[in-house]
Amino acid sequence: MRFEDVCIEAMAYELPPESWSSEDIEIKLDSLYKRLRLPHGRLELMTGIKERRFWDRPILPSEASALAGEKVLSESQIKKDEIDLLIHAAVCRDRLEPASASYVHHHLGLSRNTQTFDVSNACLGFLNAICLAGSLIQNKQIRRAMIVAGENGRPLVESTLKLLLNPQLDRNSIKPYFANLTIGAGAVAFILCHTSLTHKNCPRILNAIVETDTNHNELCEGDTTDEQGLAMQTNSEELLIAGIGIAVRAWNKFKTETLWNESTPDHIICHQVGRAHQRQLYNALKLDLEKDYSTFNFLGNMGSVSLPLTLAMAKEEGLIRSGSNTALLGIGSGISCMMMALSI
Repeated sequence: MRFEDVCIEAMAYELPPESWSSEDIEIKLDSLYKRLRLPHGRLELMTGIKERRFWDRPILPSEASALAGEKVLSESQIKKDEIDLLIHAAVCRDRLEPASASYVHHHLGLSRNTQTFDVSNACLGFLNAICLAGSLIQNKQIRRAMIVAGENGRPLVESTLKLLLNPQLDRNSIKPYFANLTIGAGAVAFILCHTSLTHKNCPRILNAIVETDTNHNELCEGDTTDEQGLAMQTNSEELLIAGIGIAVRAWNKFKTETLWNESTPDHIICHQVGRAHQRQLYNALKLDLEKDYSTFNFLGNMGSVSLPLTLAMAKEEGLIRSGSNTALLGIGSGISCMMMALSI
């Protein structure tokens, strides 16, 4: 996929106020750790995640998304009644029907002419939404789009803590639930538009590629329970192996599509899973780890919010600046991988 006239006109994010350290989580699991003789500190040691953030009150995904949406509108030259398309692209959603985007539209007071819908593809949904909106802008079907995502991992973590305190569990039976403890929460919003509509020096979307391998769609599965809670099980070891494999194939496609090589990107932002994934990915793709910009150590894995929020933070810190090239390397359980090239 190639884009010529599509830019990210504004980015904004909202971080939840409450911080949970990995140590805090292990204290809650003290009886499990003592019974199975697990060393305290293993959660941070294995993942590199020191803390993650959660909302301090019950919050719907649309509410979180709207918080980021209000911020991005305040930083944009584009007015709310000029938004042609609104996409909600989170893993979490308010309910099955209607689309969470409809609630965000109402919260923000967008125009009656704004098209709304949800995009769901695990942690890759936001990048998918960028491609969909970018294609519509490139083909002159629309001129401006807002993409939002609000994730709330707290219910999943709390239900996992409750589950792990079951005295019948042993070392093997706790493994599928370990990845749940890396989950955090957050919200992010982007405004995309045709380059002719802004005078700002904005990141331009150049190319995107996809690689899909659904042979591994059972390695990470999440659903609601009978008690309307959340449950997720992950085969972390096999998912890491499959993820690295699909990333290698995707990177080769990406280089062909963009004519970039390993030294071209000035900055690289990946989906924020943890330390093991980060190191093995960069080693497999022969990329310079010094070019990585990460947030997983203090925000954990925020699902679809992780990669775009990390990009927004990098831009906020002045790393995404004029003359620079940035590679976005996304992946979602299923498994699907998308890589995107940005330039200013």
